Amino acid sequence: MLVSLEEKKNNIMTALENLARLGLSLPEAPKGVGNYEAWVRTGNLVMTSGQVAWVDGVLQYPGRLGENVSDDDGYQAARLSALNGIAQLQAATGDLEKVRQIVRIEGCVHCAPGYRGHPQVLNGASDLVNDVFGPRGRHTRTSLGIADMPLDACVMLMFWAEVE
Repeated sequence: MLVSLEEKKNNIMTALENLARLGLSLPEAPKGVGNYEAWVRTGNLVMTSGQVAWVDGVLQYPGRLGENVSDDDGYQAARLSALNGIAQLQAATGDLEKVRQIVRIEGCVHCAPGYRGHPQVLNGASDLVNDVFGPRGRHTRTSLGIADMPLDACVMLMFWAEVE
């Protein structure tokens, strides 16, 4: 679902314009913390490795939902993780307007036993992606509760995107 010239003429905002409207700027795509690629492109699909809530190299909101991280902080962590995922898509394509569709977001929530707020926490990611990409951001999603998470991150997201 490419943005046509006609749609641009009708004042449809680009992903970067939407980020600016939201008061956000795109960070540099975070480097991986192990021996893997931050993203891989095969054909017209880009898949990212797990994205967490890094800000300037510092992990935000470490811990477990339902234990020492609030639902609101989990939502914000999912939002920051999504922003880093969007930065990976920018690195993969060179231009966010080449993203035709966010196909899937896979979300892991580091949580205490019995925690059931996964969908609401991961709405932080979905809300941001939908606000940034508009109809191109509508995606499928999976939410998993994880007993332990690398780096003690409370949320980790993986993106699948169709690109030009």
